[in-house]
Amino acid sequence: MKEKISLAMARRIALAAQGFLDPRPNGTPDRRHFARVLSRTGLLQIDSVSAVVRAHYMPLYSRLGPYPLALLDNAAVTRKRTVFEYWAHEASFLPVETYPLMRWRMQRAEQGDEMYLGLAKWGREHAPYIEEIYREVVARGPIAASALEGQKGSGGWWGWSHAKHAFEWLFWAGRITTAHRRGFERFYDLPERVLPQAILDLPVPPAEDAHRELLRISARAHGVATSGDLRDYFRLSPADMKGRLEELVELGELLPVRVEGWDKPAYLHKDARLPRKIEARALLAPFDPVVFERSRSERLFDFHYRIEIYTPAEKRQYGYYVLPFLLGDRIVARVDLKADRPASVLRTHAAYAEPGAPPETAAQLFEELQQMQGWLGLQRIEVTPAGDLGPALADMAMS
Repeated sequence: MKEKISLAMARRIALAAQGFLDPRPNGTPDRRHFARVLSRTGLLQIDSVSAVVRAHYMPLYSRLGPYPLALLDNAAVTRKRTVFEYWAHEASFLPVETYPLMRWRMQRAEQGDEMYLGLAKWGREHAPYIEEIYREVVARGPIAASALEGQKGSGGWWGWSHAKHAFEWLFWAGRITTAHRRGFERFYDLPERVLPQAILDLPVPPAEDAHRELLRISARAHGVATSGDLRDYFRLSPADMKGRLEELVELGELLPVRVEGWDKPAYLHKDARLPRKIEARALLAPFDPVVFERSRSERLFDFHYRIEIYTPAEKRQYGYYVLPFLLGDRIVARVDLKADRPASVLRTHAAYAEPGAPPETAAQLFEELQQMQGWLGLQRIEVTPAGDLGPALADMAMS
């Protein structure tokens, strides 16, 4: 280890790598701003929960402020699309240029690897059925899995579970992709009818070259990270990582460092920015790259965070859909939010300060809630005075 980095500097490096050093646009964000954010993050994790807004829309908001949702929606449709969907960290939007780098995973999935074990087993047992569904996509795409529910195919009646399994298997294998969504429902079609021809014409690199390039993307997105952090970003296996980090160190692209308080070696990207100050203020989605690897958020921010959606209500510590609040270079609070669209209300069910949160935390958080209310097109904020920040936020909402 050649250099030691303070924990505060590591936080600033990480946040700068994720785009929080970049100034927010003065006017309405446009495609250039969208591209800039995506170049920082490398992916946008997709999630279906819409308690506030679906999680893949939030990282753009956290970095750009209020922006038209159509920026992401339009980037994911037409032959001029700039993003496509595939399994990266989890199901994610990825820049279309990343498509050749994911072909190794698609090829392995088609062989029964690199996908959920249950789905792989199901695929081996239902290969003729999968081919029948594929022929339907060829003939009728774009098509949703629900379009086949209850219809009779040559192999029998298509039920939702079987059809959905077949579509998911084909999606993992890269034989079909998302053409567009209606609401949150995917409509599938063939990659050659969806992706730009220039992307389809790109050479497919050998797996080891793809893994090396994915690690480069991961390293840029992290700024400074452990081997485990770098591997997790695109869910690479230890075998896929073997030798790759050492190659990037040998090339001078990664610099071995020690981070204060970390018990594992770390790597600094050669182009990482080392800012003296981060002046961010943002609510983060539960699946924002800053926090989606929970052990990393604990190491960087001393912030223990778990999503409690699937926890029974009486056992939740903080709430159903809790967003971390980033202020400066620290996560200083968390807030349980719900966008009640029928009532046009942003409901704050509870808000909690983190240890050492500055005195202005409540006021800064309320300003951010007001901005989010406007972005979501809601008429007002209602605050339940729960949590140590709840009463102050309730007073501000009433004033």
